[in-house]
Amino acid sequence: MSVSVRPIEPGDVRAASLVVKGGANFPDEEHEDNVEAYWSAVTETRARRGDVLVADLDGEVVGVLQVIVFQHFQYTGGWCAELESVHVRDDQRNRGVGAALLAAAEDVARRAGCYRVQLTSRKFRVDAHRFYLAHGYEATSEGFKKSL
Repeated sequence: MSVSVRPIEPGDVRAASLVVKGGANFPDEEHEDNVEAYWSAVTETRARRGDVLVADLDGEVVGVLQVIVFQHFQYTGGWCAELESVHVRDDQRNRGVGAALLAAAEDVARRAGCYRVQLTSRKFRVDAHRFYLAHGYEATSEGFKKSL
C-alpha cells in the first residue's frame, strides 16, 4: 500500500466529495455532481493560505482534509489552522491514511506560520477521538454549533 497526500486537483473533486459523503453526518447535504461548488471551496481556501488535501492510494482518492488558515484576534494576531472535513473512506481506515493526512495538514499549517492547529469532532465519534489523541491532539475545549 502506497499512500501519498497531495493538494486536491479538479479531477479529484467528485471522488473526494464521495469520501466526505461516506463519512458525513448528513450525507444528503453532499452533492458530488456539483463539482463547481466544491472547487469554489478549494479556491477560497487556497486564497487564504490553506488547502484541501487528498490521500491518494494507487491513483484512487481515499481520504480528504481541508486546512483553513485564519488570523486570530489573540496571540497578538497569530495565525491558526482549523482542520475541517477530515474523512477517510471506511475500507481504508486504520491503515495510516488518516495519519498521513494529519501530518500533511500540519505541514501546511507550519508553512503558513500557524502557532496552532485545531479541529472539532462530533461527540459520538469515539474512535476518531482516540485517533486524534494518539496523534498528539488534546481535548481542550467544548465545541458548540448552531445551524443558520
